[in-house]
Amino acid sequence: MDETPTALETPLAAFHAASGAKLSTWFGCSLPDRWIDPLAEQLFALRSVALLDKNYRCYLSFTGPDRVRYLNAILTNNIKDLAVNRGAASLLLNPQGHILAEIETCARPESLFCISYDMIRERLIEWLDKYIIMDDVTLADESPRFGTLALAGPESAFVAKAGSGVDLSALQELESVETAFASIPCWVTRRSAGDSPGCEFLTERAHLANLWEALLAQVKQHSGGPVGYAALSAVRLAQGIPWFGYDFGEKQIPHEAGLQNSHISFTKGCYTGQEIVERVRSRGQVNRQRVSLIFDGTSVPASGESLTADGKDAGIITRAALFAPKSIAIGIGYLRREFAAPGTALRWSSGSATVAEFPEALR
Repeated sequence: MDETPTALETPLAAFHAASGAKLSTWFGCSLPDRWIDPLAEQLFALRSVALLDKNYRCYLSFTGPDRVRYLNAILTNNIKDLAVNRGAASLLLNPQGHILAEIETCARPESLFCISYDMIRERLIEWLDKYIIMDDVTLADESPRFGTLALAGPESAFVAKAGSGVDLSALQELESVETAFASIPCWVTRRSAGDSPGCEFLTERAHLANLWEALLAQVKQHSGGPVGYAALSAVRLAQGIPWFGYDFGEKQIPHEAGLQNSHISFTKGCYTGQEIVERVRSRGQVNRQRVSLIFDGTSVPASGESLTADGKDAGIITRAALFAPKSIAIGIGYLRREFAAPGTALRWSSGSATVAEFPEALR
């Protein structure tokens, strides 16, 4: 959890506080940390359905006849071949191949709609604007206009269909459809983690409070509830999902962060940082890599805690949490290549750890 002071906050901050939520800083934004016990909230996301406030995001739209060529030339994934209302997760790299931003792009009929993180919005706009030279492209910051709420967990599809009529099983991952939930206009995007489909609801900020209440009513009917980021962090760790700004960023290249299969197209052609990515790919290995970790007992290491193996420096922990269903601490970290194999025994200042493969190791 990032405790850095911030001026950013979810538009629903006062609404959440009035309902008993404790707010804290996540992704550089004041967001719900918990409503009840974070360990109990984990079970909503794992066994029923969790309602999430994802208003740490920024939204940028690109119009103009060169928009596809422009974004395809600077992002790591294939933007050129996106069908209407389909999306792709990409990275923006610097020329040395280090990760500047994680960006999701959705193709709309007359624009490309990009989603990233509000904590880097100003720098991101500067970076993106720098590449608009001779291209006929207009970049617009839509962040003040939109907000996002989300559902996660095995009952998510039932809630989505009950309120909007959208069948998540009929959508591809990151595919969007324009609809309404309880008569509130929104876009529904399938976004899944773990074994079951989840979804996000993009709507005008003026509708966020009403949409939250409508979603919450349906979520409670399916034995779910609102979930804060203390619980969500643990769930995403258990699912092996890294977070931008916590588990990867400007210190990493894509292969170190394990994002080469999800965020990169190796057939699309040139983009900024491609030379480094291809060099690593052809070499077939990196000097360090992201791994999942199981710790002995329930002590939770702090971010940045060192790891050793046989008395030698092995790496660091980037994020850790107590995982309720197994009553153990788990985490994500970076290890030197020789220590990164599953089953490797490690030490940290207050105990031991083992390299594992998630989610398989927690089933």
